[in-house]
Amino acid sequence: MCRTVDLHQAVLAKNDENALTLRGYLGDRGTTAVNLLSSPGSGKTALLERLLARAVAEGTPAAAVTADLATENDATRLARSGAPVRQILTDGLCHLEAGMLQRQLDGWLPEGTRVLFVENVGNLVCPASYDLGETLRIALASVTEGEDKPVKYPTAFGLAHLVVVTKTDIADVVGFDREAFLRGVEQVNPGVPVLETSARTGRGVDALLALVLRCAAGDAPHTPVLAREHSRHLHSHEHEAGPAQANGHHPQTAGQRPSAPGHSHPTDHHASGPVDPRPADHPVGPGHPHEQEPAR
Repeated sequence: MCRTVDLHQAVLAKNDENALTLRGYLGDRGTTAVNLLSSPGSGKTALLERLLARAVAEGTPAAAVTADLATENDATRLARSGAPVRQILTDGLCHLEAGMLQRQLDGWLPEGTRVLFVENVGNLVCPASYDLGETLRIALASVTEGEDKPVKYPTAFGLAHLVVVTKTDIADVVGFDREAFLRGVEQVNPGVPVLETSARTGRGVDALLALVLRCAAGDAPHTPVLAREHSRHLHSHEHEAGPAQANGHHPQTAGQRPSAPGHSHPTDHHASGPVDPRPADHPVGPGHPHEQEPAR
């Protein structure tokens, strides 16, 4: 049992090293990575297709990488947006890893790409533990999945910089308890912004793209409480290893956002209050969707 745990921690530690390198690679190119996590059937592909199409229409250089165990169906759908798209087939692996993503980007990511959307494998367990060098991590849940998703999967939602609710156009039909969902989100990730969307009607698409672009411009995202322990863990390892350059890593430079959450799983979600560096007039907040998208 100990050997299995040690091996798992070694895999995660190696992924963190690769993520640090990838974060530097993306930072050097001026590209902001957005990691999208959700369960299968949440509607993230449909929402991402709308986002990419809107970005292309506005002249924003955006690209996407999508991951699945099999088939290139999602890449085919996303390519209809006109944005560059690449498919990763994980061949049974339930998550993406930073090294896998780096290999796909080398020699492919178009110069000048401002935003890279990464559609992770549909799974709320494994992908939550792997940092992909992202600046923004978004956890999505559809109204059809039930309002208890955040408390059932506290790591996925607890490490998110943003929570997105999808398929809100059918919320009333399926009896979605919005207030219970928001309470669950606040329980596992105090202060995290929540945005309500519908790929069918376009609700929240503009607001979501605007938020992503603000992050790409340098706005600091919400800092999850769960991410703090991982940050301390990562910095302690960097200190022990010496200067980041010695390991081929890219040091964090001025203007570069802090590293995204990694594989920390603390049990006390309420050890301290959230650190939220957003400006006071930030339009999205817990239980308060974008001001142009009032709650029903």
